[in-house]
Amino acid sequence: MSYLKKLYWSNRESSIEKKMAGNEGMENLITLVNRLQDVATRSGVAMDMDLPQIAVVGGQSAGKSSVLENFVGRDFLPRGSGIVTRRPLVLQLVNNGSRKEEYAEFLHCPNEKFTDFDEVRREIEEETDRVIGGKGISNIPINLRVFSPKVLNLTLVDLPGLTKVAIGNQPLDIEARIRNMILEFISKESCLILAVTPANTDLANSDALKLAKEVDPKGTRTIGVITKLDLMDEGTNARDILENRLLPLRRGYVGVVNRSQKAINDNKEIVAAIDEEKQFFQCHGDYKHMAEKLGTPYLQKILNQQLSSHIRETLPALRKKLLDQMKAFEKDMKREDMNLDESAVKTKTMILLMNQLEAVFINAIGCYESDNIGKSLNNGSKIHYLMHEHFPQEIEKIKLSDDDLCQQIKLAILNIRGVRSGMFTPDMAFEAVAKEQIAHLKEPAMNCISQVVSELQELLDDCTQLMDKYPKLREMVDEKLMLHVRECEEKCQEQLSALLEYELSYINTKHIDFVGLKGVKSQLAYYQKGDKEREDNMNDDDNQKVFDITNILIEDIKNNGIIDREVEIFEILVNSYMTIVTKTVQDLVPKTVMCLIIKKIKNFIKLELLSQLLAEEDIFTLMELCKDEKNKRDDLVRMYHATKDALKIVREVSSSISKNGV
Repeated sequence: MSYLKKLYWSNRESSIEKKMAGNEGMENLITLVNRLQDVATRSGVAMDMDLPQIAVVGGQSAGKSSVLENFVGRDFLPRGSGIVTRRPLVLQLVNNGSRKEEYAEFLHCPNEKFTDFDEVRREIEEETDRVIGGKGISNIPINLRVFSPKVLNLTLVDLPGLTKVAIGNQPLDIEARIRNMILEFISKESCLILAVTPANTDLANSDALKLAKEVDPKGTRTIGVITKLDLMDEGTNARDILENRLLPLRRGYVGVVNRSQKAINDNKEIVAAIDEEKQFFQCHGDYKHMAEKLGTPYLQKILNQQLSSHIRETLPALRKKLLDQMKAFEKDMKREDMNLDESAVKTKTMILLMNQLEAVFINAIGCYESDNIGKSLNNGSKIHYLMHEHFPQEIEKIKLSDDDLCQQIKLAILNIRGVRSGMFTPDMAFEAVAKEQIAHLKEPAMNCISQVVSELQELLDDCTQLMDKYPKLREMVDEKLMLHVRECEEKCQEQLSALLEYELSYINTKHIDFVGLKGVKSQLAYYQKGDKEREDNMNDDDNQKVFDITNILIEDIKNNGIIDREVEIFEILVNSYMTIVTKTVQDLVPKTVMCLIIKKIKNFIKLELLSQLLAEEDIFTLMELCKDEKNKRDDLVRMYHATKDALKIVREVSSSISKNGV
């Protein structure tokens, strides 16, 4: 290593030690992170505090678990083949001073001490299976705190080991899922990266270092750990790496020697293994010159120092983020009206909802302020189509063809004449046919009402979605609206039935638009003459006066009672009258629907709905929140208080730092 590099790292380590020297009189900064971590976890919700921490990254069998167990001095982590760590393990090491007691606590097992570290291992395995089971992974952390006089205060996050191939019943995309989980942690600027790489592999191909470089290209947040130095081939060493000359990192590398698998199987004491590690470095020709900066105790010490320093550096940004979060939560709480327990506030909210319902309904019918203009038909346009396009088409479908109408007229004439063979057919034949045609209009008219009502029910169902937060209120509003729509539908049907009854009760042959016999004469004369005569008739009104319907009827009777001429006359009369009635019905159906259904619904929402709701149910029952909304608000309150508590802790520590001049 060059002189300047040696001087840089020597000065940097001295600087770190000096900075930490003044911390004895104040609360340890790592303990601060532990408290903040507890605040976040105990809130029971996912909080993005971006706490300063050290994430442990490495491939499977890289020695991550052994490094962590060496820190604690106990065997407590699950071991085995494949992916053993399947959830992040937030490991908080707490030095409990002169006490000799060693124990562990899980945040998910409050007030329970684990003095048997085999039970700690089992609890990690069981808690993992409780959340995910099988062979999957989850980013929901397990929080473990270990109290011991042998540890330095330290907080680390043990992440699943990087893998290449799915084994057994593991998901096929397990590699990508683990990679994404690790990136989720180490991408944050507040996170230091402990990249663990075995010495008996090519450092340039280290999965841990490659992943760390993606998010920390300058290596300012990465600490390298080289394991299995005792397993390197004879004649090789890792001096270039440990002296930070090969793939240098700003925070350097630390070499360690963990227990072998045989030593683990033989239950070799970790204390004895650390003594052997110390002897290995002090006696090894390639490492004895730097032995004091290698090994597990040194790694634990340097991590404690660097994490403390990192916490101090990130404290202002953390405080700012907590302040911003608290303001955002306060804004959300104000918008959600978290004082909704008060009757007056509930009533006010309910009135606002009724006003919104009315506005949404009116807008959907008329589309005055919709963002959907030009995108798709709104409900008002659909209803307009049903009344003014679809309804006339349905009437046209039931209209008899000329042949069928003539056949019906002929039957009516013959039936009314009966055994008689009179010279004239009574008006009864015309009325009978006309009434039968009028009666056919009822079905499409009623169908039109039903279709409009169906569209309105769909519209109202969409409108009441704004009350989804209050399921009881929406249920009652839907019920009231449905009953009212049904009442309006029945009244509309009754009114249109009455209008058709009016038409059936009196056939008004004096209607100004009815063709009458005079019109029939004109039409018959027009169609029976040739083109030349037709032109003459258009210029000579006297030709029309020569035509006499009586002569036509007498001529028909003389020709063996043929009634074709009468049928022709009646067809013209029936078509003329049905044109009048059809226009009337087509005009009245939309008007009746608008008056007796749509307008009534709008007025009901505006004037009656609220009073009916309050008359049947108390305001607290109506405005009770749904489960999801309750959980959302509870989460919001918990996050707000957690952020408030975290901010208080940060302020206390910041004040302590200022007083101690650190």
